[in-house]
Amino acid sequence: MEHIRSMLTESIDLLAHQLGQQLTQKGWTISCAESCTGGGVAFAITSIAGSSQWFKQSFVTYSNEAKQSLLGVRQEVLISFGAVSAQTVEQMASGCAQKSQAEVGVSVSGIAGPDGGSEDKPVGLVWFGFYINGEIFTEKQIFSGDRHQVRLQAIEFALQQTSHRIG
Repeated sequence: MEHIRSMLTESIDLLAHQLGQQLTQKGWTISCAESCTGGGVAFAITSIAGSSQWFKQSFVTYSNEAKQSLLGVRQEVLISFGAVSAQTVEQMASGCAQKSQAEVGVSVSGIAGPDGGSEDKPVGLVWFGFYINGEIFTEKQIFSGDRHQVRLQAIEFALQQTSHRIG
């Protein structure tokens, strides 16, 4: 387990601790809906002792079918905008929060590479959705590096922005 835990950066670990403290202070819970990070955000959060007090559950919805059946992402959204879009992560974040009855829902969908990119959606493009106590925000980032680096940057960004948005 220590080998797996060492895959997280010190920054990710600190952000997960900080997020846990914020959620505890507010009496809120969080759930995650992840695609390209494959559960990495949830792994970082649950690496913190005591996270069972504020972490509800995680959805790793890599396929469009999983996004639809588990999170309620509408097929029309996936067809019109694609899995890597503001519209999709918005529905992923709200769907995961509502299904788990959490005050906070975080979603991630992107193209970690090395393949799968296009001119419109390059490798490194990641969309994030944040459902914070009834409000929804989306954000786009383009990360550089190999697949592992893109995923780590996405995990860190998701934790950082969630912490920032819940204050």
